[in-house]
Amino acid sequence: MPVASSQQFPRSRRAEPVLITEAQPSQAQLHAARKKRYALTMAVRAVALVLAAVFYQTVWLMLILAVLGTVLPWIAVVMANDGPPKKRVDPHRYTHRPDRELEGPRPARVIDS
Repeated sequence: MPVASSQQFPRSRRAEPVLITEAQPSQAQLHAARKKRYALTMAVRAVALVLAAVFYQTVWLMLILAVLGTVLPWIAVVMANDGPPKKRVDPHRYTHRPDRELEGPRPARVIDS
C-alpha cells in the first residue's frame, strides 16, 4: 500500500512560527524586553559598585566604577522608558500627471456688433 509523501519523512516542528508580516511585536513582548534590559543594567550597576568598594586602594579604578555605578541608573531608566524606534514612513505626495488633468473652462466667446 503506498504511503503519502508527508508520512514518509516526519518534519521537525519549530517552537516559534515563522513571521510573515511586518507587524510590530506585541506590547507585552516589548514591555518584557524593556524590563529585562533594565534588570540587566541595574545588575551591572550593582557589580560596578561592589567592585568599586573592592578596589578602593586603586583610586582611578574605584572612581571609574563609582561613576559607572552612579550613571547607570539614569541610563537604565531612559532605556526602559524608550519605545521601539519609529518607522520612517514615506508620505504619499501629489505628483502632477498631465494625462490625468481635467480640461479647463472653454474661453468665453465674444461677439462684437
